[in-house]
Amino acid sequence: MAKPSVKVTIKKYANRRLYDTESSAYITLDRLAELVREGREFEVVDAKTGEDITRQVLTQIIVDEEARGSTMLPVNFLKQLIGLYGNSMQGVVPQYLESAMDAFKRNQKAITDAFAGNAFADLAKRNAEMFGGLGGMSAGGGASDKELEELRAELAALQQKVDRLSK
Repeated sequence: MAKPSVKVTIKKYANRRLYDTESSAYITLDRLAELVREGREFEVVDAKTGEDITRQVLTQIIVDEEARGSTMLPVNFLKQLIGLYGNSMQGVVPQYLESAMDAFKRNQKAITDAFAGNAFADLAKRNAEMFGGLGGMSAGGGASDKELEELRAELAALQQKVDRLSK
């Protein structure tokens, strides 16, 4: 099912309740976290002033996740981040962090694609076929030169993928 491309507006009321204008229902911070994971675009606005408070609400989701024990942010990173507030580099930090996260996502996708692809499954299948065939071979028999060369080529291709991913 395709994700709607419309940005959803979430209104935050003084009583701290969040109202999803798309579904006409109150939602929780956990539901907002799900929207993020689903890749949905949304903005959170103060219901009274109309001010965009998306950043504060997203930060609150992170604080809640960390408090639940889903720790992902190392203490040293948090200290360094706090130290950058008011620093002359404060203006470039958001762009740097966004670029770093984009690179991380690209690498994560490349690794997932490499390990989820059929390359390893195909190699395992071929190895099983070859080793299965070895059991029934006579002393003079063996895998053909062509089969061995194909296996070497597949192994070399896999090694190149792993080398690219580790860079």
